[in-house]
Amino acid sequence: QLQASGGGLVQAGGSLRLSCAASGRTQTGYVMGWFRQAPGQEREFVAAISWSGVNTYYADSAKGRFTISRDNVKNTMTLQMNSLEPEDTAVYYCTADTNTEWVTTGRGDYWGQGTLVTVSS
Repeated sequence: QLQASGGGLVQAGGSLRLSCAASGRTQTGYVMGWFRQAPGQEREFVAAISWSGVNTYYADSAKGRFTISRDNVKNTMTLQMNSLEPEDTAVYYCTADTNTEWVTTGRGDYWGQGTLVTVSS
């Protein structure tokens, strides 16, 4: 199971830190990632990170502003979001799978329930 948290209301230019806690079966070898879905839009990829944490992947919209990281001892993944813009307003979902391509294309087996991020202008 994945549990996302950390969403909230922030002004443009501000920061938020999202967390995703994994529980249940072993997480060894799992790639984890974030997607988001804005009202009336398709779910879109934000960022992903390999099991080791060495490899990270970002959507163009996230590069330079968002940082993904993970702690395999605590079974958590975080998304540090800086310089937030109103266009970042969305429900953010965490996802996991053993296959990197599946995670980055939204086909991962495991999904969290989502946490709402609202950025005001």
